[in-house]
Amino acid sequence: MEKPWSTVRGWAIVGLLAACGAVNAQSGPPADAHERAALRAQVQADLASRAKRDPNLATLNLLLAQPETAIDLARAEVTIEAMIDPKVNQPATLRALDNLAQAIRARFPQGDATDNEVKIGLLLNSLQAAGPWNGNRPFRYDLDNPMGEDPKDKLLSTYLATRKGNCVSMPVLLVVLSQKVGIEATLVSAPAHVFARVRRDDGSWLNIEATSFGTVSDAHYQQDLAITPRAIQSGAYLRSLTKQQEILVMVDTLEQYYRHHRAPDDLLGLTLRVLTTDMTNVSGWLWRGEAYAALIDEKFLHKYGSVDAIPPELRDQYAVLHTNNIDMFRSAEALGWVEETAEHKADYLRSIQQVKAQQARTGR
Repeated sequence: MEKPWSTVRGWAIVGLLAACGAVNAQSGPPADAHERAALRAQVQADLASRAKRDPNLATLNLLLAQPETAIDLARAEVTIEAMIDPKVNQPATLRALDNLAQAIRARFPQGDATDNEVKIGLLLNSLQAAGPWNGNRPFRYDLDNPMGEDPKDKLLSTYLATRKGNCVSMPVLLVVLSQKVGIEATLVSAPAHVFARVRRDDGSWLNIEATSFGTVSDAHYQQDLAITPRAIQSGAYLRSLTKQQEILVMVDTLEQYYRHHRAPDDLLGLTLRVLTTDMTNVSGWLWRGEAYAALIDEKFLHKYGSVDAIPPELRDQYAVLHTNNIDMFRSAEALGWVEETAEHKADYLRSIQQVKAQQARTGR
């Protein structure tokens, strides 16, 4: 009988994903063409089986199967949001986006013929400055909830309603609106962060830090976020994403939701869907590691209290899950990921407090 996915060794997962055609496979057992075909078939069969048990996976399969030119990021976003919060009003959210885009486009002095530089400036101004284009309700970074601990706080529908966003909802809105008003744009991943990138008239790309509505260079992100050269070389961070990969940025919030509200095996299925699409998706590896950690807690630590108390006949099962947990984080490290230090996180939170204090003094 085939082993369930929760007991397959970590290196085997890497091999299965590589055989499935995921990009930039870094490791895994050697396999000839016959073995690769068998592994690929095993992955697809497992995904198909999981999709029957989890309708969200079936929906994601349809979203990710679309050609790049057919992907509507706004519709993809609200579809994923409804998986996290069924109360999300998808048609109303889409109408709000269309209305906001129409108001922004109306400010272009030469309509669609307006230079991109002017379009970009007016787009940012339309989000940041109060005016009839945004109902006199500008958008702001949520200084009271900078970490977005609740997945619902990262939803675009939440941002549109509260006008308080974070480093997920803010760049998503910026990219969605950019594409609606005729500006080529893409999301870009960085460690625990997402920003936007827009195309200038000369064909070059310009980074937009959506949380401040300013421009930031790649070099600044690399230094400020401690991005390793390996992470850039592997394509894990700072690359312009395809629309499929942009959907995976949105799915990261769904993975966070699954970690706290769904069974660990459901999260394993979701991360498998992510990693078969893009093996350089660091979040996919990290959430997969979290899923194995949750399985260890569920099956062993909550029941027996400690590793030493696990019955001898169950030690092998524990060892496999423990190894898988380690292997997933090692896969992320192989892409150049480095765990955030407590010092770096504390520095960031201190900077947030400084901004809040400054705003309190100036009344802004």
